[in-house]
Amino acid sequence: MEIHQVHAKQGLQWILSGFYMFRRAPLAWIFVCFTLMLIAISMSLIPLLGKFIFTLVSPVFLAGIMLGCKDMEQGKSLDMTHLFAAFRTNVVPLITIGGIYLIGQILIIGLVMLIGGSQMTDMMLYGKRVDESELMGVMSSFLTSSLIALTLSIPLMMASWFSPLLVVFENIPPVVAMQKSFFACLRNFIPFQLYGVTLIVLTIISVMPYGAGLIILIPTIFASIYVSYKDIFLNEPIRFKNNQSEADLQKTNWGEAADKQPEQPEPEVKQETTTSGNKPQDRDQNDR
Repeated sequence: MEIHQVHAKQGLQWILSGFYMFRRAPLAWIFVCFTLMLIAISMSLIPLLGKFIFTLVSPVFLAGIMLGCKDMEQGKSLDMTHLFAAFRTNVVPLITIGGIYLIGQILIIGLVMLIGGSQMTDMMLYGKRVDESELMGVMSSFLTSSLIALTLSIPLMMASWFSPLLVVFENIPPVVAMQKSFFACLRNFIPFQLYGVTLIVLTIISVMPYGAGLIILIPTIFASIYVSYKDIFLNEPIRFKNNQSEADLQKTNWGEAADKQPEQPEPEVKQETTTSGNKPQDRDQNDR
């Protein structure tokens, strides 16, 4: 599958198109995303294993939402069954992606704790206070480890961005899908920079009114992932099958009405025409 390089402005267009998809079925999007958040919160309540389990199965949920986006594009409706649709088809490859992502996160966290030292680990995990004499050293270690974690987390996120979609739509093996996803994000690094900066600004704005804006932003982000996949891998925008303009729709209806209308018999044409005020009978008498 070919990876296309798109213009920088497409990073903003992905968000706009994602919002357009949300606007077509807002209640369904809110219901699906609320259910996913409820599942994530419920799993986080399980000690130790809850977050690990959700990280494993999160690509399966994401793939199901992407299947819902594809059905929306084909004129179908988005519903709750899409959230669990990928569990019936590609569950093993998708969980493999989740497992690779989980292992990567564990390694990054371990490296951060190793660089930060025991004092930073105790402060982060157990809330242990640090003396003022040691505070500067701890903060320096924390800054260094945070930069390293960010540097390593970005490639891991790039490898996981498109991989569930490539598995569920193209049947690509999970490791190959993660490689293609990484190089797709790398080739379109500038559009993704604009995309990421715009999402950060929108997140800040959405959180301000007591987080109410997240009701719109979270579905928009999910839909924008599908839009960016179509743009980079298929080189085409989203097209809805029932997205006809009003003029085209009226033209189609008029055409169908004309086809259904029965043929009218042609009116009889009179052979005799009068060019003067005389009637045909008077003209015959004059000829005689």
